[in-house]
Amino acid sequence: MTDFLQHYHLLGLAVGFVVFLCIGIFHPLVIKAEYYWGQRSIWAFAVAGIVFTACSLGTTDFFASVVFGGLAASSFWSIGEIKKQKKRVEKGWFPNNPNRKNP
Repeated sequence: MTDFLQHYHLLGLAVGFVVFLCIGIFHPLVIKAEYYWGQRSIWAFAVAGIVFTACSLGTTDFFASVVFGGLAASSFWSIGEIKKQKKRVEKGWFPNNPNRKNP
């Protein structure tokens, strides 16, 4: 796939699109994760970040490495966003889950 993208000078656009999708997908994931699991979801994002980092380092294909790297960066970034999301919920900007056991 990387050869095709390089041949037609589309590699930069494809990388940009993939990173844009990663950011777009992780934004609602953070909101839902904080709603259902609260601060415990930080561990899920940390494990996902480690797994995606290992996948990025373990592949030889440039495009796959970028995809995994974007997923890893988004996972690690989400750890901080979970903490910020808790503050947004406390301010009333997002709904609080009344059924969740932990605060």
